[in-house]
Amino acid sequence: MRYDLVIFDNDGVLVDSEPISNRLLAAYLTELGHPTSYEDSIRDYMGSAMHRVHELVLERTGRALPEDFDDVFHARVFAAFERELKPVAGVGEVLEKLAADGVPYCVASSGSHARIRVGHRTTGLDRWFGEDRIFSSEDVGRGKPAPDLFLYAAERMGVAPERCVVVEDSPLGVRAAVAAGMDVYGFTAMTPAAKLAQATRLFDDMCDLAGLLG
Repeated sequence: MRYDLVIFDNDGVLVDSEPISNRLLAAYLTELGHPTSYEDSIRDYMGSAMHRVHELVLERTGRALPEDFDDVFHARVFAAFERELKPVAGVGEVLEKLAADGVPYCVASSGSHARIRVGHRTTGLDRWFGEDRIFSSEDVGRGKPAPDLFLYAAERMGVAPERCVVVEDSPLGVRAAVAAGMDVYGFTAMTPAAKLAQATRLFDDMCDLAGLLG
C-alpha cells in the first residue's frame, strides 16, 4: 500500500446520495423562487457545504434564503434517504479489503455529521465508520474547495498530508485535496472526467479502487 491513510468523500463516493440530494435541492430552491434545474444543482453545489448554497443564492439574487432553509432541506433529504439511499456499488468490498489489510481510512465530507450518520445507518456502512473516523465540514471553518477539512482529518488520524490519498467525485473536492498537498483519485461515475482533470488519477468503477490503491 503506497499510502498511510485513505480519505473518502461521502456523498457519491460511499453513498449514492448525489442524485437524491440534488434533485431535492433543485426542487426546494425553485419552490422558494430561485429556479434551479437538477443539472444546475449538480454543477453549482455538488460536493460543497451548505454555506455555499446560501452564498451563491445571495450573490446572484440579492435575497437570503430562509433561516430554516437547512433544517427543512435536511428533513426532506433524510426522509428520502430512508426510502431510497443505497451504498455506492463496490464500496463495501473496498472497505473490507482496507480493514483486512490494516490500512487506516476515514471519511471527510461537506455534509453534516447528522447527514453522514443517517446515510451510513441506512446503507449499512455504519459498521465501517466509528465516530473517530468521521469528519465533517462542521468541524472546520471553511468547507471544500478549501483544504481545511482534509488537513484536519489527516491531523486527527495522525498522518502527514503527503502520505494521504483522497477519493473524490466533485471538482470542489479534488481542488481541496490538491490544495492540501494530497494525492486524489477522481471517481467519474457521475462526474465527467474533464471536470476532475486535476486528480492524480481517474477511475469510473468503485470495484477497481482497491487494486488501484495497492
